[in-house]
Amino acid sequence: MILLSFDIEEFDMPLEYNGEIPLEEQLAVSRKGLQNILAILKDNDVKATFFSTVVFAENNKDLVQQLLSEGHELASHTWFHSDFDEKHLLESRIELEKLFETKVLGLRMPRMSPVSEDAVSDAGYFYNSSINPTYLPGRYNNFKVSRNPFWQKKVLQFPASVSTIFRVPLFWLSFHNFPLWIYKFLSKLSINSTGFLNIYFHPWEFTDISNPKYKLPNFTFKNTNEAMINRFDDFIKWAKRNNYQFFTIKDFLENWTQKKIRINEDCLRCQTFFS
Repeated sequence: MILLSFDIEEFDMPLEYNGEIPLEEQLAVSRKGLQNILAILKDNDVKATFFSTVVFAENNKDLVQQLLSEGHELASHTWFHSDFDEKHLLESRIELEKLFETKVLGLRMPRMSPVSEDAVSDAGYFYNSSINPTYLPGRYNNFKVSRNPFWQKKVLQFPASVSTIFRVPLFWLSFHNFPLWIYKFLSKLSINSTGFLNIYFHPWEFTDISNPKYKLPNFTFKNTNEAMINRFDDFIKWAKRNNYQFFTIKDFLENWTQKKIRINEDCLRCQTFFS
């Protein structure tokens, strides 16, 4: 079972490397990438989850309406990509629901940043997919966090997938920089271990971001644009040949929760029978 997700946001990564890119261009780059993503998903008849900032959604209402009409899930990526206040958790959910008349159940923090689970719960989210259960220097150290969904207070945590050995993150950078056969192999091992593959990407990966003015390191734009479109299409077709199913995160976690409830009920019946 494969859960594809995309963080649709302002393409502000050049600013992290002292590059130049105005907001209008940030939005234009991500818009073009999202158009390419939606075409690939439609051609392959698979569903995905889109975590959107309010800024991106407000400026691309037609594309967000399109992804919803094509059966994809809309979730929150807070209000801005590079400026976060805890109040944005609730405000972004309410605004996205108002703009698109859909229920927003999921959250992913920009750059997978840590966030108060009390605040996430109070903001009305069902799940939070902001944990990468691995160690990335300068980002986070979640090496001991479960690779499976787990409840943290009232919020269901849904970690991104990592390899079974050494917990190599199977995120967007791995997809670009590993030989595709290795990425497929690690994905298969992860699915065999946990029963799912939860991987995430960004729309700007599906466009040309090699402009020198962005000052991006080579590993961030290797195999982007047409190369990414082709690799991603190849990966989906490989997955379908191997009979892997694609779900939105919402549908997967709702099914997972119901199964857990049934298992717990069966255990209680067994305890009652043998007591």
